[in-house]
Amino acid sequence: MPPQRPVLIELDEPAPSPADAPPVPEAAVAGAMPAVAAVVAGKSFLGRLAVWVLTSFAGFVLGVAVWDFLTNLLARNSLLGSIGMALAVAAVLVLAALALREAAGFARLARLDRLRERTVEARSGTLVMAQGASAAIAGLYGARADLAWGRARLAERQAEVMDADALMALTEVELMAPLDLAAQREVEAAARRVALATALVPLALADVAVALYSNLRMVRRVAEIYGGRAGTVGSWRLMRRVFSYLLATGALALTDDMIGSLAGGGILSKLSRRFGEGVVNGALTARVGLAAMDLCRPMPFVALPRPGVSALVSRALKGIAGSGSAD
Repeated sequence: MPPQRPVLIELDEPAPSPADAPPVPEAAVAGAMPAVAAVVAGKSFLGRLAVWVLTSFAGFVLGVAVWDFLTNLLARNSLLGSIGMALAVAAVLVLAALALREAAGFARLARLDRLRERTVEARSGTLVMAQGASAAIAGLYGARADLAWGRARLAERQAEVMDADALMALTEVELMAPLDLAAQREVEAAARRVALATALVPLALADVAVALYSNLRMVRRVAEIYGGRAGTVGSWRLMRRVFSYLLATGALALTDDMIGSLAGGGILSKLSRRFGEGVVNGALTARVGLAAMDLCRPMPFVALPRPGVSALVSRALKGIAGSGSAD
C-alpha cells in the first residue's frame, strides 16, 4: 500500500486577512466606563438646577421638621429636650467641620491650578519669575519627607542655572519625577481593579459601580499625591472636571493607542469577550488617571515624558493574562 500524502487544495482567491475585518463597535466593547462618564459629566444645566432646588427644598423641610421636633420635645420633657438640643448642636458642629474640610480641599486644588499657570508663564518669562515659581513649588512640598532629596538637589543646583526654562526643567525633574511614579502606581492599580471587575463580575451594573468607585478613589489619590488632597465633594468635582475634559477632547474614544492596549492584554483578550471588555475599561480608566495627573500636577509635562496609556495598561495587567509591548 503506497504511503498517504497530504492533499493540497488550491484556492482561486487568497484567504481573507484578519486585518481586513471591520472594527468592533465601541458600544459593544466597553460599557462600564462610558456609563461612568455619563453619570459623572452628563448633567445639563437644567439637571444641575433641578438637583440644587430639590436638595435645598429637602434641607429646608428637614430643618423645619427637626426644629418642630425639638421644640415639642422640650415642651413635653425638658431633660429629653436638652439632650436633643445638645445632639443637634453637635450635628451642626460636625457639619461645619466637614464644610471647612471641603473648603480647604477646594483651596488646595485652586492652589495647584495657580501654580500650574505660574509655571507656564515662568518658562517663557524672566529668571526672577522662574526662581519665584520654583520656590513656590518647593514650598508646596516643604513638609514632604519623600521629596527631601529632590529639594536638596534643587537648592544645590539652581544657583548654577541662568535660564528660566532650564530652571523650570530642573524643578520638574527633581520634584515631579517621584510624584509621577507614585501617581502612575495609583493609576495602574485602578486600571487593574476595573479590568478584573469587568472580566470576573457577572452582574450587569456591578462593573459600573466598581469603575465609578475605583475612578473616584484614583482621582482623589492622584490629587493627594500632588498636594491637592480634597474631601468627598472636592473629589467628585475634580472627577467631573476630568471627565468633562476627556469628553470635550474625545479622549474616551477607542483610538490607536487604545487598540494597542487591547492587543497588549494577551491571548485571553482575543478569546474571551468579557476579558477584552475588561482590558478596554482598564485602558479607559488609565486614560482618566492620566487626565487627573494633568489637572493635579502643578507643572505641565515638559522636561519629563507624559506616560502612555498602553504602557500603563500593560504594566497593570502584567501577570494576569500575559503582557504586551509597552510604549
